[in-house]
Amino acid sequence: MNKIPIGISSCLLGQEVRFDGGHKHDSYITGTLGQYFEFHPFCPEVAIGLGVPRPTLHLENIEGKIRCVGVKDPERDVTERLRDYADQLKERYAELCGYILKKGSPSCGMERVKVYTGGAQPPRPEGVGIFAEAMMRLNPLLPVEEEGRLGDPGLRENFIQRVYVFYRWKKLVAEGISAPSLTRFHARHKLIIMSHGDYRELGQMLADLGQENLAEVAERYIARLMKMLKHVPTRSQHVNVLQHIQGYLKKELSADDKAEMVEVIERYRHGEIPLIVPLTLLKHHFRKAPDPYIEESYYMSPYPQELRLINAL
Repeated sequence: MNKIPIGISSCLLGQEVRFDGGHKHDSYITGTLGQYFEFHPFCPEVAIGLGVPRPTLHLENIEGKIRCVGVKDPERDVTERLRDYADQLKERYAELCGYILKKGSPSCGMERVKVYTGGAQPPRPEGVGIFAEAMMRLNPLLPVEEEGRLGDPGLRENFIQRVYVFYRWKKLVAEGISAPSLTRFHARHKLIIMSHGDYRELGQMLADLGQENLAEVAERYIARLMKMLKHVPTRSQHVNVLQHIQGYLKKELSADDKAEMVEVIERYRHGEIPLIVPLTLLKHHFRKAPDPYIEESYYMSPYPQELRLINAL
């Protein structure tokens, strides 16, 4: 598989573009994810001409509007310049299958960026970086995460899973989407969808799919799918999927094998073992009793196994 194009805040790759001339190199991003992702770096503050080093910026609530202004010089307002830069990148965004932002940045922070009021009150962690907000608004389908949250196993797995789903979607569209190909796409992702929520809604969208409404249905489908996938699955939701998959083996498993499978799934439910254990056991049984639907499903192998993401779930 070719590397997947991902936008990223430049400082996370070790580029010395921070306000103090430094960087925030993230070795997990460049070392592990870099084996599978092709990074496209962006630094909006440098791109709008602020230079390195530069006076620090922060978000400030000015008469009910969030502005990005200088800490020492509040008259230095770069809010619109950052928004304009995000708008200028529309064609570049079309290349991307995900974006990793710098936590806490007044330009690139995804959430909980400090917002000042200009008075003696402490800042409130309730803002979004100006560039990040504009970029996400212009690209509602794009999987976005910030580097600080990638330390959480559930959020990390969720982001990378969304990237791979969106990458497969873009390949589908590039090859020429059709009613049969969209239906197959849904079938292969159905178990992943089930782990995130009610898959029936998406299935109903495809019930009356035809060439005349293909474009409209496809647009609604991917919008709903990417929104649904933002939800991080719970253990109970994964258990529901594991039990559903086990049902495809009901005629093949011996009584002892069934008992073992039930025990392993219950141990996963109670947090005693990671998700990789019941999945590995299921794969073992399906090697002996292959099922074409399960073999096609992305749930068992949603991304390269070398990433080892499900080992920590």
